[in-house]
Amino acid sequence: MTRGTFAVLLAVVALASCDSLGQGQPHVRHRRLAVEDRPNCQPGATPPPTVVDTTERLHDIRQLLAAWPDGGIDAYIVPSEDAHQSEYPSDYDQRRGYISGFTGSAGTAVVLATHAAVWTDGRYHLEAEDTLDCNWILMKQGVEGVPSISDWLVDQLKNIPGARVGANPFLMNARTWTSYSTIFAKAGISMVEVNDDLIDQIWISDRPPQPSTAINALPMEYAGRRWEDKVNDVRNKFDSKGAGAYIVTSLDETAWLFNARATDITYNPFFISYAIVETNRVRLYLLNHISKLTDNPTDEATTEKLNEHLNTGTDGSCTSQDICVEVLAYNATAVIEDIKAIAKSNVSIWVSLLCNQAIYSAIPEDQRIHDKSAIALMKSQKNEVERAGMQAAHIRDAVALIEFMEKLEREVKAGEYWSEVTADADLKEHRLEQDKNRGLSFGSIAGSGSNGAIIHYRPTDATDKQITTSDMFLLDSGGQYLDGTTDVTRTFHFGVPTDYQKECYTRVLMGHINLALLKWPKGLLGMTELGIAGREIDAITRAPLWEVGLIYRHGTGHGIGAYLSVHEGPGRISLSHALNPSDEALDQYMFFSDEPGYYEDGQFGIRLETIVMVEQANVIYPFPDTEYLGFRPITLVPYEPHLIKTEMLSTKQIQWLNDYHKRVEEEIGPKLSEAGLQWVKTRTQSISTQTASSAQRHAPALLLTVLCIVLWRSYLN
Repeated sequence: MTRGTFAVLLAVVALASCDSLGQGQPHVRHRRLAVEDRPNCQPGATPPPTVVDTTERLHDIRQLLAAWPDGGIDAYIVPSEDAHQSEYPSDYDQRRGYISGFTGSAGTAVVLATHAAVWTDGRYHLEAEDTLDCNWILMKQGVEGVPSISDWLVDQLKNIPGARVGANPFLMNARTWTSYSTIFAKAGISMVEVNDDLIDQIWISDRPPQPSTAINALPMEYAGRRWEDKVNDVRNKFDSKGAGAYIVTSLDETAWLFNARATDITYNPFFISYAIVETNRVRLYLLNHISKLTDNPTDEATTEKLNEHLNTGTDGSCTSQDICVEVLAYNATAVIEDIKAIAKSNVSIWVSLLCNQAIYSAIPEDQRIHDKSAIALMKSQKNEVERAGMQAAHIRDAVALIEFMEKLEREVKAGEYWSEVTADADLKEHRLEQDKNRGLSFGSIAGSGSNGAIIHYRPTDATDKQITTSDMFLLDSGGQYLDGTTDVTRTFHFGVPTDYQKECYTRVLMGHINLALLKWPKGLLGMTELGIAGREIDAITRAPLWEVGLIYRHGTGHGIGAYLSVHEGPGRISLSHALNPSDEALDQYMFFSDEPGYYEDGQFGIRLETIVMVEQANVIYPFPDTEYLGFRPITLVPYEPHLIKTEMLSTKQIQWLNDYHKRVEEEIGPKLSEAGLQWVKTRTQSISTQTASSAQRHAPALLLTVLCIVLWRSYLN
């Protein structure tokens, strides 16, 4: 039997045991979903106070759809993203949030003449239900029978001759646009580019201004590499692609490339921009570019004005014979025209897979290189200075979180009033007191009791709940620092948890530790030319939950930037039915979250999140010519001991937990107040491995689960 035949047979056997993957099942018949299916829209139901009335907005946009030239537009797609495909757009760019009322970070709205629907993933199902009014159908992605956007639109428009679907090409990436166009064309439906966005036309009053904050140079003591060298690194990739230019469209990439930071995007140190890197020329497009060049720095970390930092004249022209940046006005039309001018010189132009449709279509097909980003992978593998900074930032952040949690627990147990909103505000102050802090990395998720079950919950005055000794309390928060970005989640109970809550917490912890313990060959099964992608190890974290029928509807790990995005590509740890072409294998010096969870609707939520760094790993029997990798925890915040059923843990899991808590006490303890140190010591006491004798049975099922995922990927490829 050949190795290939054996692999196929093994895949068939393994897949028979992988019921949780849901692969190989008959085609699911889509359900006819309607507004009336929603609990809040049942007869007699009282709408939550968080619901947003969108009746007038939908009336206005439908008038524009009907008035579109040549017979109108039959449907309009409103994505979440801005022109840079940002996960977190500025308030000015929250178009989907405006039209629908649902402001979660992921989702798409579609408006027709008589229907409107919002698609969002499992992180936001509960939030969407509580913010959408009864003009909207809620399409819960990941739930059986829920149609895709394209399938639903084909069904809705199938009886309309020459039906047209409109969208703003600047707000949709080219791959998504092409996918829609191809599917619609088969049904006789055409895609229409709406450059004058319809939401922009109706969102007149109370719209936030377009952001344009001061841009500060990031000193070398935090960046670790000159921007000039980074530009040359990009240029050095041109030959392998046959390219003569690269268009930088993602905001985190322009911030990283030029070692500059601003505050145009809430929680993200970015500035609205495009850039074009050519063999002998670099252009950067900025809002209010002239004033930004000569503004005095607003961050005491630097003394350089932007024009000095970029070797640029006060008028935006180049002043250096070596390497400099031409700074131009941020204008979508001008950027498109400059790209077309480059194309006329017969240069091939490289754009990333996240490039918007407008830029993509401006490049002639025979000169277009549509591929993975030239920058994302370099950015994700942190240099020595960035690695040291990330670890230092996480130490200071741990001090802030621990001092806050000691205070919160002590006062809640003493009967003092604390709520989600007051906890959120107080924790923010603790972080702002830390050296080098530059604000939060995202809006804190502070969920007490049932609010903790809302995966991306944000406390507001309308939803605020008291934190008590009776409920679980989930706290997911992070900070931006000059030397790093943090993101940490811990779950607490200040009273007496139920046995079921303890088991759920322990199973989440088991999966959390399983991932942290993992070692793997840099190449797939020892073949060094291939890498291990995050989707191939994701299941190891879910296995303890799957074993008893519990699941969570979000990824297990995301990349994280160095004073950049709290969610960073191109690596991720996520079970995905569709392979993402932007994904990269996990590699040395990437940083990821390790964050499994469990959420009981209406009751409680549990999530444990620790940032880990990929590093070389030592193994007992190293395979010849094979490098092994593993994770090193960077977050150092203790877990909740009285929520852990230690008898469920294996010996290796207990040893990992003991070693981790020892690091917390040794590395964070000396920096804490006496009260903070005592709080840590109550949570870092060593657990005896004698309690682990019955837990080894988890290992075979865990190994089979991972095997299922790896073999399924091989089978697909």
